Amino acid sequence: MAGPFDLTGCRALVTGGGGGIGRGLASALADAGASVAVLGRSKSADEAAAELGGIAVRADLANRDDLRRGFDEAVTGLGGLDILVASHGIGKAADALDHDLADWDEVLEVNLTATFELCQLAGRIMVAQGSGKIVNIASMLSFQGGFRVSSYAASKGGVSQLTMALANEWAPHGVNVNAIAPGYVKTALNARIWRDDPERTEQITVRIPAGRWGEPGDIGGAVVFLSSAAADYVHGVTLPVDGGWLSR
Repeated sequence: MAGPFDLTGCRALVTGGGGGIGRGLASALADAGASVAVLGRSKSADEAAAELGGIAVRADLANRDDLRRGFDEAVTGLGGLDILVASHGIGKAADALDHDLADWDEVLEVNLTATFELCQLAGRIMVAQGSGKIVNIASMLSFQGGFRVSSYAASKGGVSQLTMALANEWAPHGVNVNAIAPGYVKTALNARIWRDDPERTEQITVRIPAGRWGEPGDIGGAVVFLSSAAADYVHGVTLPVDGGWLSR
């Protein structure tokens, strides 16, 4: 008998799956048995899909027409959809007093609006079939304000609230909508800290009870759980995977 974490036969779309956290999530889903489509805007999506034996789809999620095309192409390639993992994201560090509004708009469009539209497109399929798992990638800044990242914090706070709102609507239809809030993970998105700012890196590290920054693979178990039958009664949760950061 298959275990509750077995994803054999499930069809999963992972956005932002070409690098960083998204690549680790796509790999974890594939290892659990899912067929995976990796959607991204660069050749790294092709590389990740090739490693997993999955499907690669190129799309720019800042472009709403391209988002819809990419989503449709991925679902067609998979032959349906059981799991959506929205793990794409961008950040624009700036003092709030000087934050360019065009940068603000871009961050909100990619991190929040594109996440909503992907959930909406997936939700239409999943509600109609009476089952599905959606996992959004939130952030520690869904809970905290951060420093010089006002647009990113606003977008990720929105992702957490959106997750609860969609869960309220779709849980009665057999669709689970949850989120993961990664802690400080060594990815290109925050390389300006762990690579370029050793003082800030040390300040962060000493606050993490686990004593280290996370790696993309550290998030894999959470996404498999929330995508599996083991989480059938889990709705609207934003699950921190942070080495204990929020506990301190």
